[in-house]
Amino acid sequence: MWAQTGSRPTSVKQTEYEWVYIFGAVNPVTGQSSAMIAPTVNTDYMNHHLRFISEEAGDDEHVILVLDQAGWHKAKGLKIPKNITLLHLPAYSPELNSIERLWAYMKSHYLSNRAYKDYNDLFETAKETWNKITAEQFCSICRTELILHEK
Repeated sequence: MWAQTGSRPTSVKQTEYEWVYIFGAVNPVTGQSSAMIAPTVNTDYMNHHLRFISEEAGDDEHVILVLDQAGWHKAKGLKIPKNITLLHLPAYSPELNSIERLWAYMKSHYLSNRAYKDYNDLFETAKETWNKITAEQFCSICRTELILHEK
């Protein structure tokens, strides 16, 4: 938060905690995106997310999905569609994962410094936040030289 130098700003602080998780994928070239909001993270939800991405891409497109090494990203029970290849980044390297910049943007612009009435409010806010981001913003926020090779 911005505040005058020397001041002690106050901010909303919520002391009860409930969580929603956004499974998200972004094409940094086109801005096309896919997201799923879930109450937890696990292999089953990851399988649903992979299926959604596969269906949205279509049979004629091949998706290379860049992931960190979270347990549900590399679980033995994953059902990886034929048109998706998983590319796992080295452990402990969030700076290489462009979607991490998107999570930071969403938190700093829409999700932080506020209190949520209940779980449904949190869920709806997460959904509205994802839907506010335009294709151009997805391209800008998730752009990286590691993915885009420009001449």
